[in-house]
Amino acid sequence: MSDTIEIHPTTPQPRLVVQVAEALADGQVAVLPTDSGYALACRLEDKAALARIAQIRRDDEPHHMTMICRDLSEISTYAKLDNVHYRFLKAHTPGPFTFILEATSEVPRRLLHAKKRSIGLRVPQHPVLQAIVQELRAPILSASLVLPDLDEPLEDPDLFPKAVDRQVDLVVHCGFLVQMPSTVIDMTGPEFTLVRVGLGGVPPELED
Repeated sequence: MSDTIEIHPTTPQPRLVVQVAEALADGQVAVLPTDSGYALACRLEDKAALARIAQIRRDDEPHHMTMICRDLSEISTYAKLDNVHYRFLKAHTPGPFTFILEATSEVPRRLLHAKKRSIGLRVPQHPVLQAIVQELRAPILSASLVLPDLDEPLEDPDLFPKAVDRQVDLVVHCGFLVQMPSTVIDMTGPEFTLVRVGLGGVPPELED
């Protein structure tokens, strides 16, 4: 059975944020709110927790995980940025965007795209998730909360099936959250490419 912590979605209670950060630091697998719905999450360094998330999703591709960072400074630790990258990221963070960037040596090899040596990164806008990563002072790995045998989106923790409760350690409850994917932008090439239009829409720089 997982624990549930109910946190206010816009003004998260500091003591509860600390409790969630400590759980992640201890290697727990959590369901956290993001800009694009609820997600499975763990701390970057925790191989065992990452393996559990892959098992829940039945996902054999670790590079499908997204790294949640506190800010641009933290992104620059894990991704190779030049001035053009930096200006673009500054204009669109925090927000519901996932940026695919060439990874630095700080990123564990198991998380990299095998051919591109890249990683997906985000800076969250959601107040609860932003508070958690600030308190943790380390990146979080996340993947959409998906159960392979369930077709319905998991948007309301009050209605999560028992399969979620059995497989994670902690659910951070912030009420109903629409499950809508982030906008994905590939920044690994000479020109930035819009991979998926999602919650962030189309950045003006990439409009036709």
